[in-house]
Amino acid sequence: MRKPTTALVSCLVLVCLLAIPALAGTMVTYANFPPAKTFPAVQMERWKTEVEKRTGGELTVQTFPGSTLLGAKNMLRGVQTGQADIGCISIAYYPGVFPLMSAVNLPVAFTSTEAASLTMWDLFLKYQPKEFKDVKVLAMFTSAPSQIMSKEPVRTLADLKGMELRASGSILRILNGLSARGVGMPMSETPEALQKGVVKGVVSSFDVLKDFNFAESCRHETIVNLPVYPFAVIMNKARWESLPGEVKMVLDDLAREQAQWTGQYLDNHINDSLNWSREQYQVEVHKLPPEEHAELKRLGEPLVDDWKADCAKAGIDAEAVLKDLLALQAKYESL
Repeated sequence: MRKPTTALVSCLVLVCLLAIPALAGTMVTYANFPPAKTFPAVQMERWKTEVEKRTGGELTVQTFPGSTLLGAKNMLRGVQTGQADIGCISIAYYPGVFPLMSAVNLPVAFTSTEAASLTMWDLFLKYQPKEFKDVKVLAMFTSAPSQIMSKEPVRTLADLKGMELRASGSILRILNGLSARGVGMPMSETPEALQKGVVKGVVSSFDVLKDFNFAESCRHETIVNLPVYPFAVIMNKARWESLPGEVKMVLDDLAREQAQWTGQYLDNHINDSLNWSREQYQVEVHKLPPEEHAELKRLGEPLVDDWKADCAKAGIDAEAVLKDLLALQAKYESL
C-alpha cells in the first residue's frame, strides 16, 4: 500500500504546484525613469493600484521608478525587447520617432495639464498613429506647461536678455530667440548649478519648486505657458497578447481615465507647490503683458514649421492634426 499512497501524494503536490501560478494570477514589470516622488512615478503607482483592484488581483504590477530597471533613453527599446513588460517613455527623448504625437509638444500655450493630457489622448484615439504599431499603448499624459523660475524677476521678455536658464528640447530654441542663454543639462545637476551660479534659473513646470526645492534659489516665478512634454505608457506587444481578454478590457477602460487623473493630479500639485513656495520662501509670481505672449507665439513658429516638415516625411497630414489639436485644446480649456 505504501507505493500507491506515495504516488498519490506526489501527484497532489504536483497539481498544487501547477495551480499556484493560476491562483496568483499574472505579474508584469513596469519601468519608469524619474524618481518615485515625481508625477510620472506617482501616476504609475496609481495605475498599479487601480489595475490590481479592478482585475481582482488577476494582474499584479511590480514597479521600478528612478531608472532602477530601464533609463529614459533605453526605455522604448527595453520594452520592445521584453526587458520590462511596461515602460513610461518621454516622447521628446526620441526625436523623429513619434512625429504625429510630437504635435502635443508644440508651443500652443496650454494652460493646464488636464487639458493637454486629454487632448493628447483624443488625438491618439482619432489617428491611431503607426509610430506606435510595435507596442501597446496603455496611457498617455503630459507634463504641466513650462514656466520660468529665476533668481532675478522676469516681468517682461526683455528681462531675459543674457540670463542663463536651464531648459530642454524645443524651449532652448525659444529662449535663444529671446536673447536668453538656454543651458541644456539633466534636472539632477540643476540644484548644484543654481547654487554655483552656473545658471540663474530654470524653465520647467512649477511642481519642481517643491519637488526639487528650487524655490529656495528661484524666488521669482513667471507664467509664460511654454510647451508641455508628452509621455506614453507602452507595453510589450507579445506580453499584451498573452493577457486574458478580461484583463485587456480593464486596461483599455482605464486609459482615458488615467490621462485625466494624471492631469488633475499635476495641476493640483502645482497649486500646492506654489502655495508651499510662497509660505516657505515668499516667492513672487509674475505675469507677462498680453502682447508679450504674442511674441512668444511668433518665436515658436519655426518649431511648428519643423514639425510640419517631419510630418510630411512620414506621410502625415500636419495641417489636419494641428487643427484637431487646437480644437481639442479649446474644448478642454473651456471646461
